[in-house]
Amino acid sequence: MMEKRKEEEKKMAQAKLGDIVKVHYTGKLEDGTVFDTSAGRDPLQFKIGEGQIIPGFEQAVVGMNPGESKTIKVPKDEAYGPRREEMVLVVDRNQLPADLIPEVGQQLQSRQPDGQIIVVTVIDVSESSVTVDANHPLAGKDLTFDIQLVEIV
Repeated sequence: MMEKRKEEEKKMAQAKLGDIVKVHYTGKLEDGTVFDTSAGRDPLQFKIGEGQIIPGFEQAVVGMNPGESKTIKVPKDEAYGPRREEMVLVVDRNQLPADLIPEVGQQLQSRQPDGQIIVVTVIDVSESSVTVDANHPLAGKDLTFDIQLVEIV
């Protein structure tokens, strides 16, 4: 009887590259502040190996069994990368739409010459210019995730 149970456990699917998985998660900063969670929502669904989510999170799901939970630390290099000062830009106010009243903390979209849209955050406003930060808000931060593998689809 014990051997049969061990065989069944071995057959239990583990998440692997190419699998579509559903996970519940809570993401926290080093000080414990929650920056994102799937609690109260549908689980996050993604295909392992497609790069839809940060590498450290994706790698942590590999090898997990449905129903299993774990807590992982994702260093900034495997999350949103380092914060880069060259991504902080001062823009002349006359380059902005005339009807825009920029405020610190406001997020704006900017269309790049190649057509890509990036989101920037206003970090300073003066009479003549606006300073924006194109870094991801979590760039330069080590992250902790509580992950539960709900199912392998």
